[in-house]
Amino acid sequence: MKIARFSSGGDPRFGIVDGDELVVLTGDPMFVGFDTTEERVPLSDVRLLAPVIPRSKVLSVEGNYPADPDEDTDAAPLIFLKPNTTVVGPGDPILLPDGVGAVAHEGELVVVIGRIAKKVSVENALDHVFGYTVGNDVTAVDLMAEPGQESRAKGYDTFAPVGPVIETELDPQNLTITTRVDGETRLSGSTGDSKNTVAELVAFASDIFTLLPGDIIMTGSPAGDGAITAGQFVEIGIGGIGTLGNPTRARA
Repeated sequence: MKIARFSSGGDPRFGIVDGDELVVLTGDPMFVGFDTTEERVPLSDVRLLAPVIPRSKVLSVEGNYPADPDEDTDAAPLIFLKPNTTVVGPGDPILLPDGVGAVAHEGELVVVIGRIAKKVSVENALDHVFGYTVGNDVTAVDLMAEPGQESRAKGYDTFAPVGPVIETELDPQNLTITTRVDGETRLSGSTGDSKNTVAELVAFASDIFTLLPGDIIMTGSPAGDGAITAGQFVEIGIGGIGTLGNPTRARA
């Protein structure tokens, strides 16, 4: 089931995607379930928004895809926190700050937590997942190389586009992730190549932080050239979910 968060001129609402229409829900399905208002809205008449705005935190996993065959795959996952103000939706611009050096896209599968998770086991981890969406873990890569600058490198406003929908019924293994910039394929890989599965990442993260409904985990990007500059258009597609597209602009 694909869940969209959308606006048609008023407050944000939620709907189930049914062909080229949205079946409007009574509220956020993560908290009030899937009861509908029986209203239908054409997708062409709405603006899709970020399908979730984390109330607590955004987790970013780095290095979850080996850059070469000899890379150590036994190291613990490397996790960073991004503020929820990094989150934007489909079509929203990624604003690139001056003076930070190179900025890169990182097209990723994003896990949306649906139930409180604290020290959960790998076997039970997926029971705490509401669904999955597409994300771009935008990173100022030159800043990442400077000691103590990781939060800044990951944390600028607009550095976590997500969307276009949440898919609630999906096997997160062996999904194809493809990133294009101005129509040119930059990165392509499979979630089956990741060092840690979604279940392992949820369990690991829940041992550090209590995961709350609406928290998201950006699970890592296949390795490759991710440099972006102002004026480009970044598209990230994941089979079974859809395509997230965002323009890039210089930050005023």
